[in-house]
Amino acid sequence: MLEKHSENEVHVDKVEQGPASSIAFGLERLGLIAVRAPIVSCLVLLALIVGAVFGIHRIKIDDSLSQLFRSDTREFKQYEEVTKKFPAEEFDVLVVVEGKNLLARNNLEKLRDFVTDMQLVEGTRGLVSLFSARQAPAPGKLPAALFPAELPEGDAYNKFIETVKNNEIIRGKLLSEDGTLALIVLSLDPEVVASSKLTKTVADIRALMKEDLGETGLNVQLSGVPVMQLEIRNAVERDGLTYNILGILAGCVIAIIFFRKVSFMVAAAFPPMIAILLALGALGWANFNLNMFLNVMTPLIMVISFSDSMQLTFAARDRLIAGQDKYTAFKNAVLVVGPACVLTHGTAGISFIALQFSDSDLIRKFGEAGLAATIIALVAVLSLVPVFGVLLVRNEKTFAVKFQSADAGVQALRNFCYWIAVRMVGRPGLFSLIAVVFVGALGVIYANLEPRYRLADQVPDKRQAVAASDRLDAKLTGANPVNVLIAFPKGESLYSTETLQTIADVHATVEKAAGVGNVWSVETLRRWLAEKAGSADVATLKEYVSVIPEHLVRRFIDAEQDAVVVAGRVPDKDSSQLLPIVDKLDSELNAVRNKHPGYEIAVTGLAAIAARNSASMIEKLNRGLTVEFALVAIFIGLAFRSWVVMFACILPGIFPVVMSGTVLWAMGEGLQFASVVALTVSFGLGLSATIHFLNRLRLESKPGVGSALAVERATVLVGPALILTTVVLACGLVVTVFSDLPSLRLFGWLSAFSMVMALVADLFILRPTAMWLINLHGKLQGTDKPAI
Repeated sequence: MLEKHSENEVHVDKVEQGPASSIAFGLERLGLIAVRAPIVSCLVLLALIVGAVFGIHRIKIDDSLSQLFRSDTREFKQYEEVTKKFPAEEFDVLVVVEGKNLLARNNLEKLRDFVTDMQLVEGTRGLVSLFSARQAPAPGKLPAALFPAELPEGDAYNKFIETVKNNEIIRGKLLSEDGTLALIVLSLDPEVVASSKLTKTVADIRALMKEDLGETGLNVQLSGVPVMQLEIRNAVERDGLTYNILGILAGCVIAIIFFRKVSFMVAAAFPPMIAILLALGALGWANFNLNMFLNVMTPLIMVISFSDSMQLTFAARDRLIAGQDKYTAFKNAVLVVGPACVLTHGTAGISFIALQFSDSDLIRKFGEAGLAATIIALVAVLSLVPVFGVLLVRNEKTFAVKFQSADAGVQALRNFCYWIAVRMVGRPGLFSLIAVVFVGALGVIYANLEPRYRLADQVPDKRQAVAASDRLDAKLTGANPVNVLIAFPKGESLYSTETLQTIADVHATVEKAAGVGNVWSVETLRRWLAEKAGSADVATLKEYVSVIPEHLVRRFIDAEQDAVVVAGRVPDKDSSQLLPIVDKLDSELNAVRNKHPGYEIAVTGLAAIAARNSASMIEKLNRGLTVEFALVAIFIGLAFRSWVVMFACILPGIFPVVMSGTVLWAMGEGLQFASVVALTVSFGLGLSATIHFLNRLRLESKPGVGSALAVERATVLVGPALILTTVVLACGLVVTVFSDLPSLRLFGWLSAFSMVMALVADLFILRPTAMWLINLHGKLQGTDKPAI
């Protein structure tokens, strides 16, 4: 076996003296430009790195919770209009205070002190809490506060607490029915939320929580959009550093273990690192914002570029061991392996282009960034591997003599690859049939995966915001707002009889809707005044609205007084569970629309947008993946100018996707945004192993060489590099399990698993399938002319 490996390596040199026509149309020769003047190339590279560093500093973080659904659709534009008119929800910090002794006199006093202190926090516009409640107004007088300056004691206090718990304004809205959970809504200045000042503001709130309530035994947590955005922002920054360090360490360690020379480690590992730097710098100069998807760009660039840099380095290393000088070795490596590198980046580019068919601006931006990073990575790898090799490799002859007899690590991998190849080519027809049946069965399971989406998947689940939202879901019907916008027709005012009746009808409909609770609107105030003050006239309502703080009024009435919202809340459920609630509410509002023609009544809010759009968006991405299968197969077939190659790459390309989908199905998971994007990208990246093998097989296949021998030679020559790169790439992607963001953890482990499955497909599906198709081609042609 070892002798056969040596013969294969000598054979490589002979083949390279007259390589076949390039499958990359000569684009691989870009890698030879820089090596003609390596010193000058390094100086240019240094300048580019300096520019990239400045570009990285330009990258900002997009932490908006609505970023996934940002699009040109009517629903999203309407949602944006509502958030502009009624901006409170985007800037509300929700303080959740919980404890069995919440309403104990001492705790209630400390809670009131805490609420008072929070109003002094820099960046605070206003605050709503149970202490905001008022008594029924006496005729001609302003309503007095529900809570007196000095709380009563003894039995009087117990009676007072019963009054508080039964207050219609706060019961079930700011205080749970059992009196164990209180919600404080702190409205922040929009400029604070959008800037770095948010960090200090939230820190100040947390400090007050500890100072005022630390000894009460009450559990205090923060949630709301600003807190979620801050947690996303911190997680994105922290995760980016983690991915960079761990991914780079994994590549360097594995490269040095197997190459056993620092020069080869640098040639293999440094170009991907530089590609990361250059790509992120370019994205910064192009004004891309870092977000939950672009945060995985670092490991993706490593995946895209490291595979090809390892293949180039392995190829040059083999040629050095065979006795070539370093210039010839790296030149031949570029000419022979380079075409496959161009093609692998091409398939990855198609994967990113496929994302352009998404309705989500975020995912389309991710596709654009990925395509740009792919092009930069290709140029960096093709140029830098030979440059570093020429500059750093020393004493080629000594190296060749040493490693011809002492290359145990790589030789062990070659032996393993040879062992697999011999068995796979033994009965290619049988193994191909098994592969077709197996992949088909997995495809049926994959087809049954359902779209899934939860808002909490975007937010770090190891932090306070998600836990606090869960408590609101349990005690106050939910933390996620669902709003009904009521826009008035021309000629109608806020206080007209028709308008007030429309608001009342919408409010009543939302209150009765199953799954929606904590309903607020102008009608809430109107009912309270009618019940407690015995007055339902417009003048009293207008007077009361005029004395309410501006920030409270703007929650329900826009500044022009030509629109209002009826606000409700729903739990953070999967979109498949929320959609029936939203659709049913929208349908029930048709009766109000018919009763009050001219009034625009629309169900909106982030939860409604997510429920309506997430499933269709995920399904479109999944259909795009199916189209991608065909496009990539045709692309590879045209590049190789062979229908055999086109059909040979289909099964190994599909297998990682359907296998990963089967794992999701077995875990009870569905297709989320992160998972379908991971599968879309992984399909293109996973074909790297397939392309490199087929490229080597193309060179080994010629008249007089049996298909079995060609497959064995190609496997032995490219197999070790494929195995090593898969290990490195999987390690680089799986580091995302350290993320606090559920979506990134899913993206990372699923991508890593897909990469491993791509290697399995390459070793156990591609070999027998390719050989069976080659034999079939020979029978159809009646000749031994190579099929690849």
